[in-house]
Amino acid sequence: MNVFTADNGKLIFENNGETLQIEAWGGNSLRIRSRMMGEILDTDYALLPISDDVEVKVEIDHETRTASIKNGKITAVIKNYSRSEPGRISFYNEQGELLLQEIGSGGALKLLARAFKPIIGGDYKLTVSFAGNDGERIYGMGQYQQETFDLKGSTLELAHRNSQASVPFLYSSKGYGFLWHNPAIGKVNFANNQTEWIAESTKQVDYWITAGDSPAEIEAAYGEAVGTVPMMPEYGLGFWQCKLRYYNQEQLLEVAREYKRRKLPIDVIVIDFFHWPKQGDFRFEEEFFPDPKAMVDELKAMGIELMVSVWPQIDRYSENYNEMYQKGYLIKAERGVNYAMMHWFPASIYFDATNPRARDYVWSKCKKNYFDYGIKIFWLDEAEPEYDVYDFDNYRYALGPNVQIGNIYPQHYSRTFYEGMQAEGQDNIVNLVRCAWAGSQRYGALVWSGDIHSSFEDFRKQLVAGLHMGMAGIPWWTTDIGGFGGGDPDNPKFRELLIRWFQWGAFCPVMRLHGARSPGKDIFRKDGSKALDTGGNNEVWSFGEEVYGILVKYLELRETLRDYTRKLMKEAHEKGAPVMRPLFYEFQNDDNVWDIKDEYLYGSDLLVAPILYEGSLSREVYLPKGSHWTEAHTGSIFEGGQTIHVDAPLNTIPVFLRDGKQEYLIGKI
Repeated sequence: MNVFTADNGKLIFENNGETLQIEAWGGNSLRIRSRMMGEILDTDYALLPISDDVEVKVEIDHETRTASIKNGKITAVIKNYSRSEPGRISFYNEQGELLLQEIGSGGALKLLARAFKPIIGGDYKLTVSFAGNDGERIYGMGQYQQETFDLKGSTLELAHRNSQASVPFLYSSKGYGFLWHNPAIGKVNFANNQTEWIAESTKQVDYWITAGDSPAEIEAAYGEAVGTVPMMPEYGLGFWQCKLRYYNQEQLLEVAREYKRRKLPIDVIVIDFFHWPKQGDFRFEEEFFPDPKAMVDELKAMGIELMVSVWPQIDRYSENYNEMYQKGYLIKAERGVNYAMMHWFPASIYFDATNPRARDYVWSKCKKNYFDYGIKIFWLDEAEPEYDVYDFDNYRYALGPNVQIGNIYPQHYSRTFYEGMQAEGQDNIVNLVRCAWAGSQRYGALVWSGDIHSSFEDFRKQLVAGLHMGMAGIPWWTTDIGGFGGGDPDNPKFRELLIRWFQWGAFCPVMRLHGARSPGKDIFRKDGSKALDTGGNNEVWSFGEEVYGILVKYLELRETLRDYTRKLMKEAHEKGAPVMRPLFYEFQNDDNVWDIKDEYLYGSDLLVAPILYEGSLSREVYLPKGSHWTEAHTGSIFEGGQTIHVDAPLNTIPVFLRDGKQEYLIGKI
């Protein structure tokens, strides 16, 4: 009986109602899909169509019950030795070394590598299990609020929350990249004995795997498979000023004018949320912003771009609610009253970004009320979306139940604005967004890490999150400098934190100052009704003269780095390369670098070692072997392969130049 067949370069295995298909999907890469009781589905959640210009070799041996498919540097072998272990898949690199292998049956244990558990009246809960890899290290997977760097041994929720972005692409130290091409809510366990990928509800197995000789080669293959970021526009290379919140037109303009009076570099200034009459109106409130066109024109004359916050919530009293409700443009609840999904100032429902007509509708409003004034950067907040209660099985989108496809929401939210702006002729699109999934990068998504606290602990977590996001294929990433909540500009401890965070911000993909500083201030309309309050001052001159001098130093340093940062953005656009890179990205043959999580490379030439602990004025820095390193602050030169102790007074962040490159920075840091 022939359980294996070859069809147009695809290897197909059929057994007891399951159809398994493996095919080339880009150079050195394979896509694996399996469906129970049905034809393979051509989903395009993140993977793009791939050209057929690859040489694929399929071999089938019916006597030994094995088959293989080879595409460049990767080979998949299927063994069908017994009914208890049907179609076990193993992946090998170009040297014949095992990269990844499904679990076996375990003999009397009767385990299944691809376990479809039927949901009565629906589809399947799916578990795909791979055997453990001794010595393997795992990186990527998006943004989780933890200090864990090597993810081996971790359990991660495959779901989005405020400050958590599940981007299910990983880089393995074994020399492969793996994309779980499934937007279902679920979980992954990177246990030592096995890896388990779990989807709570789905129709089929779907994942993509690539092999390569370096992290850069693997990231480039992934970028080809799902797309890369556009080229970062010039205003993305400098400094962005933001706070919660500039609540009226004159306040915003006066801050911009003050930056110019002080001759400080600034590229972007931001109008945060609740500048609108009602959630879902998608326009300025006239009382506070009486002439948006004049505001934008004045900012442009100063060389400053305006970014405006957009939320996906629709208040039931919004001028757009009834139309959006009638046309089915809103997410629906599976159980209970379909009234509120977030009870905050006031209760509201999210628009359904998976519905193409809903995307067109929202963009049409934002085009008319923002884009046509000359606003070409949007801040796409609440992109997870942030439910009051994360009952993922209680919401339904046009694309399907949330539990089955919900993780794709932030990607489609970014897509709403990217495709609208693209249709209007805008190039080099970048929009700030609070969450992402695989493929978000091709829609100009600049992800920031959400509503994190103003603490050194959260600061440390952001550095780790940024490195993982870069390895997950999201090179445009940033944070609220100083943390979002809990910062008092008059508190000496917060001032120290802000300085250290600001220094690090100069070496992040985008440098953006934001936060809800204390004390806040109540805001009322002319009719006496309460508008949303505003936080305290958050400009670089708001924290005292000593702090001001240090912040200005790093504003100017960011300008000095502009040409270098532009080069890094070009690499991200063309090759999918992260801007912030773990040390192993460039020095994979140095065994000492794989567990270092408190220093990183800004591009290939600058090693950055932020001060991450309160009160610290020095730290240990490991310098990777194979290069010599010049300390930017002093000009001292060190050979790689050693740990050194460096001083870091409050006005200095340790930075080292690789092999004498970027020498213009010596003495400026």
